[in-house]
Amino acid sequence: MLTPDMKAVVERQRLGFVATVSAAGEPNLSPKGTFVVIDDRTLAFGEIRSPATLANLRERPVLEVNMVDPLSRKGFRASGRATVHECGSAAFAAHRPRFDRWGGLADRIRAIVLIEVRAAAPLSSPAYDDGATEAELRAQWAGILLGEP
Repeated sequence: MLTPDMKAVVERQRLGFVATVSAAGEPNLSPKGTFVVIDDRTLAFGEIRSPATLANLRERPVLEVNMVDPLSRKGFRASGRATVHECGSAAFAAHRPRFDRWGGLADRIRAIVLIEVRAAAPLSSPAYDDGATEAELRAQWAGILLGEP
């Protein structure tokens, strides 16, 4: 089940990395920037330019998603099964309005991938084990992203 914290990461971050398995049994990792939360057990992303991800999911519908806030160094991993819903399908029409926040980019969505989350677990930096606070990590990483030493 997706916790409130996990859902908040999706809403703030929206960028996640999807791991699938190729026909050769090799891992395929691909960033997706159009994630939305459907409910406590379902995530979705809009497919714009991911033919290999879709091909893998059509043949082997298992995947893992990792989402991490780059400033807090916290996030989650979720694994489950995916279904691909092409433009023109009833499921696509039902979920497509959820992607309107991306404006014109949403018009390029060719398929919506629904992910039935079967397992989810939080992720965090080992820096927290050493006593770092979220505020400290946010300040540190914000500075690095801005080019500060």
